[in-house]
Amino acid sequence: MDLFSLRGRTALVTGARGGIGRAIALGLAEAGAKLVLLGRTADFGEVPDAVVATVVVDLADPSALEPALAPVLAAHRIDVLVNNAGTIHREPAAEVSLTDWRRILSVNLDSVFELSRLVGGRMLDGRGGKIVNIASLLSFQGGLTVPAYAASKHAVAGLTKALANEWAPHNVQVNAIAPGYIATDNTADLRADPDREPSIRGRIPAGRWGTPSDLVGAAVFLSSPASDYVNGHVLVVDGGWLGR
Repeated sequence: MDLFSLRGRTALVTGARGGIGRAIALGLAEAGAKLVLLGRTADFGEVPDAVVATVVVDLADPSALEPALAPVLAAHRIDVLVNNAGTIHREPAAEVSLTDWRRILSVNLDSVFELSRLVGGRMLDGRGGKIVNIASLLSFQGGLTVPAYAASKHAVAGLTKALANEWAPHNVQVNAIAPGYIATDNTADLRADPDREPSIRGRIPAGRWGTPSDLVGAAVFLSSPASDYVNGHVLVVDGGWLGR
């Protein structure tokens, strides 16, 4: 369906070396998009033909983004930005250092704003564009022993709505996906926990952990013309967790 086609568009996906980011990138390419992949290291694995550029930058230092992206932005118009990259730190709140707190906020929030400013700012020229942020169930809940992560993901949901309000008149749609419990590196400790894993899985109406591929449809929808009148929305993809 042309409504979901991304032919002729270029998408920049962060955290694209594996997990959710790689699944989304491959899904956007299947829908017809050209890709710019951004990762902390150059280990992108097998790169599909749709990739027109790669960017290696550590999002723990958001100030490094502007010089790292300059050559790509000079050579390519980015029509879709997927702010997927994120990190997590598990520790009781009273024991979290300010250094660890700031690192999580830098990667999960500061870099999302800076990328949106650098890439999304160029979408305001009248031709429009799409920004898809990856939020979390912890955009709505507090979780356990992840205070910085929860704070950052609440903020991502708020930033999504704030940018949507400003940029909708310029035909830029800013939305987010809130994944449920997905089998990725970030959830490896939970899935290995003999107490918490069955407790979490038992609360998911779908009866299973999600996979990165479960998020691809939502990402294609929010990146395509099918979502041209969807703005400031946080789309939950969680197997029914929040409805339980």
